[in-house]
Amino acid sequence: MRAAVIRAFGGPEVVEIADVAVPVPGPGQVRIRVEAAAVNPVDAAIRAGLLAEAGLMAGRDVIGLGWDVAGVIDAVGEGVSGHRAGERVIGLADRLDVPLGTHAEYVVLDAAAIASAPVGVSPVEAATLPLNASTAAQALDLLDLPEGGTLLVTGAAGAVGGFAVELAAARGLRVVAVADEADTDLVRALGAAWTVPRSIADLAEAVRALVPGGVDGALDAASLGVRALGGVRNRGAFVAVVGGAAPVGLRGIRVANVWITADADRLAELSALAASGSLTLRVADTLPLHEAAQAHARLAKGGLRGRLVLVP
Repeated sequence: MRAAVIRAFGGPEVVEIADVAVPVPGPGQVRIRVEAAAVNPVDAAIRAGLLAEAGLMAGRDVIGLGWDVAGVIDAVGEGVSGHRAGERVIGLADRLDVPLGTHAEYVVLDAAAIASAPVGVSPVEAATLPLNASTAAQALDLLDLPEGGTLLVTGAAGAVGGFAVELAAARGLRVVAVADEADTDLVRALGAAWTVPRSIADLAEAVRALVPGGVDGALDAASLGVRALGGVRNRGAFVAVVGGAAPVGLRGIRVANVWITADADRLAELSALAASGSLTLRVADTLPLHEAAQAHARLAKGGLRGRLVLVP
């Protein structure tokens, strides 16, 4: 079968399509025939060697790419219950140093990392859900803000930020969304109570003008760090989405990074929300698997709204 892999770190040109053996599911695992797989910034970070340099993954001769997947189970390993061959599922491959990711024709995942696909949603749209929505949901769990609280979301028009705005609003939080002025209508539609242009010189003062004393928490999906921290009240909470981007917890602010983990129960919740139309799934474009390198090049250029999705 075909799979997108790298054998050396570098730019988009190091991504190659290799012929590899079809994986076999072990105990507690399922094999998924991939119908669609999103391309995420973490794939670019792996490809460029940034995560290896940070000590977050070990080196190996061949590294597979891809975290998100939507597809059909075609084989079930020993001990798996609750899933069957022929079932449409979504899944999340949350390990960094693996020889095969979801950018392939088939992938094997633990049953604890998959959930039934959202009904009435295309595989291409469903493939944008697992990593980004799970990251947003787990970040909100870490913040642990009470209903009626105030939340600053940076990068609110991005994939993680957009889900964060919708999920936060559903939890009864009042959201201050930081986004490009051209995206004001979008983030308002996602549920933001207030918007702040990302070009503003003093973000903290802009936030405090809207919420005197500062917001209860911040979900920093744009890696603004201390610029966003300044808008949080004393003894508030701050969660950084990008690893290593969390600032020092000044003024008693509780600071954490969200380190994503595959969670079947949470994926099932998110799948149900997507099926009901409560989550907005945004696809920037679809490309065939053999154009994985081009997808990386387009991602590097930026300016995308939604995710690029590879289709085998």
